[in-house]
Amino acid sequence: MSERAKSPVIILVALLIISLVAAGAGFFLFQKEHLNNLALQDELEEIKTRQKITESRLEEAKRILTALDGRLKDTRGQVDALNSALEEEKAAKEDALSKIEALRSELEEQKGLRGEIEEQLISAQKDMKLAQDQLNDLQVQKEELELKVGELEVKSADLETKMAGVELGKIVVSKDSRKKTKQEIKEERAAKQKAAKQQAANARKPAVSAAKSLEGKILVVNKDYNFAVLNLGSQDGVAVGDLFSLYHNNKYSGDLKVSKLHDSMAAADFISEDIKLIISEGDKVERKP
Repeated sequence: MSERAKSPVIILVALLIISLVAAGAGFFLFQKEHLNNLALQDELEEIKTRQKITESRLEEAKRILTALDGRLKDTRGQVDALNSALEEEKAAKEDALSKIEALRSELEEQKGLRGEIEEQLISAQKDMKLAQDQLNDLQVQKEELELKVGELEVKSADLETKMAGVELGKIVVSKDSRKKTKQEIKEERAAKQKAAKQQAANARKPAVSAAKSLEGKILVVNKDYNFAVLNLGSQDGVAVGDLFSLYHNNKYSGDLKVSKLHDSMAAADFISEDIKLIISEGDKVERKP
């Protein structure tokens, strides 16, 4: 075979070999690509599965987000309501604080007034005690004067008795009375003395008014111990337990009850608490029948 005939055969064989190699390489590549495609499909399926899971999770997250949005709106509404309530409470607190400050200032003012009233009360009590002491001194002096008057009346009665005895002695000396014995003269003298003493005692007794209506006035008022002093006493016919009507500004204001008695004065208790707020010195009193 010539060289020229061999060349095409060699080329043909070379081409055939190249084709086979290329076909083998292509088949290998196809198989590899097919495997890669299968792997990619598997990955794609896995990705799709993950995507579905992610989408379901996303939907769940959306639902949760929607629920959270609803809760957030409710919470915002509650927060707004709490804020409004807090504002109202703050306003009420400020109002209460202002009222407390006003009450505190009023309390301080009342304390100052109370201090002044207590000072005035202490001063009035001192004046009342001084007046009571003076009244007691006057009462003692009056009782002493009454005792002296009584003694003078007794002495006057004794003097009258002695004068009567002198006259009686003259009568005894006369002819018409010579028959009287000394015993009879003594008895007559004793009777005269007894009559004089009884007359003096009657003069010292309090004069009781025949009229049922007895008027007087208030001398002293003691609101701490709930009594007043009247200018009427036993010599005016007043007795313990008597009731007197009180007239403040010529208007009936209540009753007083006599609890302690002197000759020209009497202490009367307040029957009701209202009288304490009304009664004053100089008010008119009238004994109830």
